Amino acid sequence: MEPVNFRSFSQKVRYHKKAFKRFLGKLDKKPPKDLYKNISIIEKEVWQEIDCLSCANCCKKMTPTFTNTDIKRISNHLQMTEKEFKEKWLFYDKEDKDWQNTTQPCQFLDLNSNMCSIYEVRPSDCSGFPHFKKRKPELYLHVHQQNIEYCPATFKMVEKLMDISKH
Repeated sequence: MEPVNFRSFSQKVRYHKKAFKRFLGKLDKKPPKDLYKNISIIEKEVWQEIDCLSCANCCKKMTPTFTNTDIKRISNHLQMTEKEFKEKWLFYDKEDKDWQNTTQPCQFLDLNSNMCSIYEVRPSDCSGFPHFKKRKPELYLHVHQQNIEYCPATFKMVEKLMDISKH
C-alpha cells in the first residue's frame, strides 16, 4: 500500500469528476440490485490500496456532523460540559440543522501523524466514513458524489464500480 499522492489524486479528480458524478447520478436514479454486494467486494480491494493515515483529507478538508450523542460522549471524554464543548469547537449550521467544527483541519487531528486524538470516541459520522458499508448504499450515492473530490478511497470505489458496470 502506497501513501496517497495528492498531486496525482487532484489531477485524476479534475479529469474524471464529471464522468464519476454522472455515473453516480444514473445509479441514484436506478440502482442495480447487486449494488450492496458489489460495493462490499470493492471495499475490500480499496482498503488494500488506500492508506487513510497517509491521507486524512477527510479531517483536513471536511467536517463531520456531531449528533447530540456524539457531543455528550466526546465532552465526557474531554471532561467538559456539553456547553463548553460546543462553545469551544462547534457551530450550529442553521441551514443544515447540524453541529459542525468551527475549524479545518479538525481540531482533533494530529497533523504530524494524521491520527485522531479522540479516535475511540470520535463522531459517528467519522467512524462511518466513507460510508461504504451502508445496508442501503443507494441512499449514500449523493454523498459519494461529494466525497470523490476529497477521499481517494471513495474515488477508487467509484472507479472500480464503474469498471464492474462496464462488464
